[in-house]
Amino acid sequence: VRIHYDDTRGKIKRYTQYGFLLEDVDEMAARNNCTEVEGRQFLTESTDREQMTLVALFQYMIGNVDWSVPHYHNVKLMRPVTDTFSLPYVVPYDFNHTGLVDAPYALPQEEYGLANIRERLYRGFPRTFEELEKALVLFRTNKEKIWSLVNNCAWLSNRYKKDVIGYLSDFYNVIDNKNLIKASFIDNARRQ
Repeated sequence: VRIHYDDTRGKIKRYTQYGFLLEDVDEMAARNNCTEVEGRQFLTESTDREQMTLVALFQYMIGNVDWSVPHYHNVKLMRPVTDTFSLPYVVPYDFNHTGLVDAPYALPQEEYGLANIRERLYRGFPRTFEELEKALVLFRTNKEKIWSLVNNCAWLSNRYKKDVIGYLSDFYNVIDNKNLIKASFIDNARRQ
């Protein structure tokens, strides 16, 4: 959305910026026939395994380490309204500290030893090669749609579009190489 800012004190000239709106978590859950899970700590591996694998791969794709399931940090948990005993789904949000966005104020988190915000680190737990391949099919089959989404976004400059495609291409280079899949998502996966 375009937001027009007016200083009610009249000291700053009116200015306009683009912004975005977040869908209310309860509305998002209801739209998916789910309910939000709150007030109970879940370990990452105590969530829906298949969906958590997709989330961890997505976070790696966009270069995001700024999330935590047990602390509900930049994620929401939900489960189907018809099955209150199922393992919850993890829904990520808040991507301003990702390599993909590359916000000028974003700094790498020291505890992960990353040189810069653009460096990727897989924060998912180990999966079998078969589990990873099953999840990676979704990324591979939607690659052209992702490219189209970036290239057809009227609000992005051509320079930024090129940068985003380049950044995402590095991810696709990893997932198109069995040795890099093993090294990135199995050998270097987190253990605790």
